[in-house]
Amino acid sequence: MIPKATFGLTLPNRGVVTGATTVEEMLKLAERADASGVWDSVWVGDSIFAKPRLDSLTLMAAIAARTSRVRIGPGCMASTPLRDARLLAYQLCSLDHLSGGRIVFAACQGGPRQDGGKFYEEFANLGIDPHSRMGRMEEAIEILRLVSSQVNASYQGQYYSFRDLTVLPRPVQQPIPIWVTANPYQHQPAHVESSLRRVARLGDGWMTTENTPESFAEHLGLIRRYAADDARPLPDDFAACLYYNINVGDDRERSLAESKRFLEAYYMTTFSPEFLERWVAVGSVEDCVAHLRRFIDAGATTITLRLVGDDQESQYEQVTNRVLPQVLGAVV
Repeated sequence: MIPKATFGLTLPNRGVVTGATTVEEMLKLAERADASGVWDSVWVGDSIFAKPRLDSLTLMAAIAARTSRVRIGPGCMASTPLRDARLLAYQLCSLDHLSGGRIVFAACQGGPRQDGGKFYEEFANLGIDPHSRMGRMEEAIEILRLVSSQVNASYQGQYYSFRDLTVLPRPVQQPIPIWVTANPYQHQPAHVESSLRRVARLGDGWMTTENTPESFAEHLGLIRRYAADDARPLPDDFAACLYYNINVGDDRERSLAESKRFLEAYYMTTFSPEFLERWVAVGSVEDCVAHLRRFIDAGATTITLRLVGDDQESQYEQVTNRVLPQVLGAVV
């Protein structure tokens, strides 16, 4: 038996721009996930101008109004450094109140990685220095944790300061859980250490992508070690979340080609076959089940899945009714 894990459905909210989906289709999928019993959470992508999409906060509010059970979050909030941290904290507290305490915040600094988009233009148009994004994200994390757990809160940072601030209405969760995103470059040891130490120091959980089971397990072990170094041992319920994609099909090569088309249109870039092998569970039901189990065995407590097929309805049915029941049937 493999360790326990939960699954999150990632909705492709950029798809309203690319033509891959509609608002109503996403909301109906969220409702079905809520009623399914196998999906534990629903996630939405985030960007402002770099990779245009339906705004994540707006969509999460709509999902909260149409569901009653699933947790809701951004996977991940790449615009964290670009949004005023005080207003963002207010919006997230309101979302938590609206949803009855179901919000998870996955903080992210964004970056000019290989997944496309106009990163530098976005920062320039919003008047933010890209080099400040790590500091701004850290302050946003501190501010959300502070104002969601305290009234009359005060804060003094490099980018933000306030005194006797109380956010109303109060969130149900006090504080709101915060997962820190880190996708370190393996070939840059200093980057690996700095990003994973940030997770260990600030996170109630970790969200990551572009992994093998081996790299996932290695990085999770480092996070635990760094937390112990800081005398902040991680709790038993520390979340280790893999942000992932899936395409179920009996013809593996066809499913991989379809995934490539979907993701390249979504991100406005080109992905190598080697990269897609690290980013997509692809192939038959049995192949996808085995693939996901390897990550759970490596320590993943949550796996979020975006359906990267042309037929979203068919992919949802395959994953919900065939893949996940087999994976969940094998967990402790």
